[in-house]
Amino acid sequence: MPVPATRRSRGASGWAARPSIGSKRRFVLGNLEAALSEEPRPGADRKLSGKEEALLVATACSSPPEGRARWTLDLLADAMVRLTEHGDISRETVRRRLAENELKPWCKDMWCIPQVDGEFVARMEDVLDLYAEQPDPKRPVVSFDERPTQLIGEVRQPIKAKPGQLERYDCEYKRNGTANLFICLDVHRPWRKVKVTDSRTAVDFAACMRELVDVHFPRAERIRVVLDNLSTHTAGALYQAFPPGEARRLLRRLEFHYVPKHASWLNMVEIEIGVLRSQCLGRRIDSHKRLIAEIAAWERQRNASRARIKWMFTTDKARAKMGRAYPKLSAKE
Repeated sequence: MPVPATRRSRGASGWAARPSIGSKRRFVLGNLEAALSEEPRPGADRKLSGKEEALLVATACSSPPEGRARWTLDLLADAMVRLTEHGDISRETVRRRLAENELKPWCKDMWCIPQVDGEFVARMEDVLDLYAEQPDPKRPVVSFDERPTQLIGEVRQPIKAKPGQLERYDCEYKRNGTANLFICLDVHRPWRKVKVTDSRTAVDFAACMRELVDVHFPRAERIRVVLDNLSTHTAGALYQAFPPGEARRLLRRLEFHYVPKHASWLNMVEIEIGVLRSQCLGRRIDSHKRLIAEIAAWERQRNASRARIKWMFTTDKARAKMGRAYPKLSAKE
């Protein structure tokens, strides 16, 4: 219930709240309910009519003037003065109307817009079905990807934190080259493996696949590997690295499942890479040796804690949320 307007007056015992004149008038002319409620306040009329507001929205969604990268409130206000009969429109009026329509024409969002066709859907549902399977030690599902990382050293020694002062480090740094990280994640088991290499060639990829077969999953009959469409992530890479007999032996136990193009978010290991970056790599690491040691420590702790990725997106949810984007069935002749 709204509180009626009051004013303060001083009596014999001090200051006290008294009902305002408006509350008294509403009580006399009406009743107690009318006294306790506020009368509607008319306020000023809206500057822009419905058609003019629609024109503002259309202008904000159009290309900016020549020579300008984006619309601003002042540019839009000037444009509305030219397009309407108003002699003046404030930037605040423009801001409020844009806010009501949830528009920020000075902002852009970069996004990879994939083409959702039959091939996209087939690969997506194939990967999602693998994630939804029950764990099978003889047929594990491994999510695989790679990431480059910079080796950055300090030019001056950082000053350690102390009470009342944050740790401070110099803005200048020293580049010590780069390294590559191959990351393997067991989809159904709390296990991950990160391998640090100097390069990311087809031969390096093939070496990782052999380690999966012979070292990490020696008893598995078939290892299903989920990976992206990088040019080195192919069966042919094993023939570049090993003799034909060895390459064929490895491929008999490997099964590659590719995520759709421009849909790396479907590769579960991408989430694990984000955790690795935030927990371990979000600092300056100056050497290949130290990088290996730090990642190994992170890997041991992460595996010991039995951390897993909780994947929620399923084939049914994909069909429900992306149904409109699915290819339309061809009309029967």
